[in-house]
Amino acid sequence: MRLRGKLTNLSVKAISPGKHCDGDGLWLHKTDESAKWVFRFSLSGRRREMGLGSTSHVTLAEARGMAREARTLVMQGHDPIRVRRDRAAEAAQRDVTFAQLTELAFEARKGSLKDGGKAGNWMSPLAVHVLPTIGHLAAKDVNQHDIVDVLKPIWRKSASIAAKALERIGIVLQHGAALDLPVDVTARTKARALLGDQKHVAIHIPAMPWREVPDFYKTLTEVEGKSALALRFVILTGARSAEVRELHLSEINGRIWTIPAARMKSGREHRIPLSDEAIAVIEAAKAVKVGGHIFVGPSGKPLSDMSLSKVMKTRDLPYRPHGFRSSWRDWAGESAKARHEVAEAQLAHVTGSRVSRAYARTDHLEERATLMATWADFVTGKGADDVAA
Repeated sequence: MRLRGKLTNLSVKAISPGKHCDGDGLWLHKTDESAKWVFRFSLSGRRREMGLGSTSHVTLAEARGMAREARTLVMQGHDPIRVRRDRAAEAAQRDVTFAQLTELAFEARKGSLKDGGKAGNWMSPLAVHVLPTIGHLAAKDVNQHDIVDVLKPIWRKSASIAAKALERIGIVLQHGAALDLPVDVTARTKARALLGDQKHVAIHIPAMPWREVPDFYKTLTEVEGKSALALRFVILTGARSAEVRELHLSEINGRIWTIPAARMKSGREHRIPLSDEAIAVIEAAKAVKVGGHIFVGPSGKPLSDMSLSKVMKTRDLPYRPHGFRSSWRDWAGESAKARHEVAEAQLAHVTGSRVSRAYARTDHLEERATLMATWADFVTGKGADDVAA
């Protein structure tokens, strides 16, 4: 015999802590701190409990109505917990905004981003140029005209940023489609057609001609400071400024510097052979280290990119630290006659087709070690006489 209506509004408030049955699967679970409604049921031989809410928000009559609906679903062979979850998902699909969908897409991708996306580079184009205008819109309502409206002002003025914003909008919409949201995944393509040609001319980072590097390097050896040492290491390794500035001593093993995938632009671990001169720079820099980092500033944190650029600006040079990668690459091709794949491997550039990369099993480390030793000799003046004029 089923028990119905054992509880009353008065008893719900006065009843002692414990689990109390109202009948037909409805229970009141009460503790000293709280009280909540629970519906108990069995489906496919499995006993389940479904929370119906706190007594402070759900009355006895409302709880009985919710239990009655859930009981009907069980009698029809449906799981009321799953039905409720599906209904909530459908409601979320109707109401999710483009800003909320952007956050979901970012959370799904940040594991593959450098440093987990903490630098904000992936989100920045959207946060600055897109979300303030259309972030409040329902994701399902965002169309190509909305995208054009937010990107048109910067489409040619800030072409690179606009292109990144458009690419990320496409990723967000694709993520929405994967969540079965009724979004228009073609909106990005249609917006691109409406925005037209960017007529953008790429501006390359100024690079010092490789024949001038030895003279500049000599000036760096004549001054003190971590910035000059870091810039020397940039020149000697062909690494990016950020990779050098955030170098940790644990990454150095003998004559090999292994940069973790998380710190690489490519997202892949990269090994760099170190010349005698590069090792000498490490030894000079690590005399003062903080937490394993050796290229640190007065604050105790890794040097900023501006600190390296300042070294060049104080000498009235138009070049930038990143340009030394180009300086080295030109030297490797013009003077050292290095094989293309070896030179590109040193810079951690991806070469060849996907198939050829899949079969590649070497990073040419030994050949690169010889190449970088020759470069160090040239930079320090030891091999100047052997270099083609």
